[in-house]
Amino acid sequence: MEHRSVPYPLDVFAANLRRLRHERSLTLERLASDAGVHRTHVSRIERCRCEPGATTIVKLARALDVPIAELFAGLDTPSPAGDRALS
Repeated sequence: MEHRSVPYPLDVFAANLRRLRHERSLTLERLASDAGVHRTHVSRIERCRCEPGATTIVKLARALDVPIAELFAGLDTPSPAGDRALS
């Protein structure tokens, strides 16, 4: 039987952020400007180099015009055992 785990939240958030930004044809600069955060901060979040705080999550969701939950879509979906699991 294959072991399944919950995906790591930051990986899910980062992938959704990048996907939503690309779907809207937004550059890092444009999304950062619309959200009122620095471009390098958005870049670091998308590359899983830092975890966004609650205020940043709200700002990004508003700039993308999506519910906050959309940024976490897929978090409750099991992933292969090779992915980082919540501990």
